[in-house]
Amino acid sequence: MRMKATVALALGLGVSQLCSAQSIVLIAPQGTMPPDAPSVQQQPSTGPGQSDLNQQPAQPATRLSIKDAEAIALKSNPSISAARLNALASHQVTREARSALWPQSYMDLTAVEARDNSRISAGALNNPIIFTRAAAGATVNQLITDFGHTTNTVASARLHANAEEQNAVATKEDILLATDQAFYNTLQTHAVLRVAEQTVASRQLLSDQVSALTKSKLKSDLDLSFANVNLAQAKLLYLDALNNDKSAMASLSAILGYPTLQNFEIVDSTEQLSPPPADVDQLITEAFAKRPEILSLEFEAESVEKQHLASRDEMLPTISALGAFGYSPIHDDRMVGPYAAVGVNVQIPVFNGFLFSARSREAYLRAEASKQRLSDLRNRISRDVRTSWLTASTAFDRVNVSEQLLAQANLALDLAQTRYKLGLSSIVELSQAQLQQTQAEIGNAQAQYEYRFALASLSYQVAGL
Repeated sequence: MRMKATVALALGLGVSQLCSAQSIVLIAPQGTMPPDAPSVQQQPSTGPGQSDLNQQPAQPATRLSIKDAEAIALKSNPSISAARLNALASHQVTREARSALWPQSYMDLTAVEARDNSRISAGALNNPIIFTRAAAGATVNQLITDFGHTTNTVASARLHANAEEQNAVATKEDILLATDQAFYNTLQTHAVLRVAEQTVASRQLLSDQVSALTKSKLKSDLDLSFANVNLAQAKLLYLDALNNDKSAMASLSAILGYPTLQNFEIVDSTEQLSPPPADVDQLITEAFAKRPEILSLEFEAESVEKQHLASRDEMLPTISALGAFGYSPIHDDRMVGPYAAVGVNVQIPVFNGFLFSARSREAYLRAEASKQRLSDLRNRISRDVRTSWLTASTAFDRVNVSEQLLAQANLALDLAQTRYKLGLSSIVELSQAQLQQTQAEIGNAQAQYEYRFALASLSYQVAGL
C-alpha cells in the first residue's frame, strides 16, 4: 500500500509539473533557455571558417524608435544624398541655358609678324591682307532677340530642374518606406525569436520530465520519442528565427547608411492600432495631387513642351549686337593705333538639311509621349493606392482574427494539458495543441507589425511618409 501511494504521489507531482511546463510558453521571461539550447545572448561557438566579428566584444545597444530610424536614414543614406546632388546639378543647367541672355565678352592679345604684302590666298572667298602688329582689345556680343528660342530653352531647363527636385523627394520617400519595412521586420523577427526561445525552453522541460517519468516506468518510450521530436522541431524553429533576426538587423543597418552591422535596441510603438481610412477614392484624389512621381512627370512634360517650342524657334532669325575696341601700339603705317566698332547682326537660317524641323518634330513627339506616360502613371498610382488600402484593411482584420486564434489556441492547450494529466489523451494530442499555440502566437506577433507596415505603405502611396 505504501509503495502504491508513493507511485501515485510521484505520478501526480510529475504530471502537475508537466502541465505547468506547458504554460511556460506564455509566461516565461525572455532569454530563458535550457543549458543545451542556444540563446540570443550566448551564441554557439563559431567554426574555424567563420568570421572573427563574432569574437569581438559586443558593442552597447543603441535605442532606436521608428522616428529615430527615419531621421538617421534621411541623414546618412547615400541614395538620398545622390538624388539631392543630381537635383542641385540640374539647377546649374538652368544657369547654363540662361547665360545666352547675358553679354558675352572676351579679351584678345594678338601679335603678328608678316611678310611684306602678305595675303591669305586659300580657304576663303575673300583675300585679306596681313599686317605686322601687336594689339590688345575686347569684344562684346549681346543677344538682342532670337524670338523665344533661348527663353524657352531656359524655361525647359528650369522645369527639368523642378522635376529632378521631385525625383529627389520620391527617392526620400522610397528610403523612408524601406526604413519602415526594415524596422517593422526587425520587430517582427524579434517577436518570433522570443516565441522560439520560450518554445524551446518549455519543450526542453517537458522532454526532461517525460524522460524522468519514462525511467520510472510511468510513461512509455513513445511519449519520450514525441517529446524529443517536439524539442528538435522547437530548436529548428529557434535557429531559423535567429537567422532571420540577424538578417533583419543587417538590412536595417544597411538602409540606415551603416557599412557594418549595428547593435540596436528596437523600441516598439505604444500607440493603439487604428483602422485605415474608409474612403479610398479620397485617398486616390489626394495621391494625384501630392505624389512626387506625378509632380515630377508633370514638370518633365512641361519641360519637353518648352523644348519643342525652343526647337521650333530655331527656324526664326537671331539678332545680336557686337562691339569691339582696342589699341595697337605696334602697327603698320597703313593701320590706326586705337580702334573701335559697333554693329548689329541678323542671322537668318535658310537651309541646314532639315535639322531644325527634325528637332522640332522630335520634341513634339517626346512631349506627346510624356503626356501618355503621365496618364499611365496616374492609372498605376490609382491601382497602387487601392491595393494598399485593401491590404491595410485586410491586415487590420487579421490582427483581430489572430488575437482570437491565439486565445482559442491557449484554451485548447490548457484543455489538452488537463486531458493529458488525467490520462484521457496521448502526448500526440498535447503536441498538436502545443504546435497550434506556437503558430498562433507567431501569427499574432506577425499580424501586428504587418498591419503597421501596411499603414506606412498606404501613407507612402497617398502622399509620402
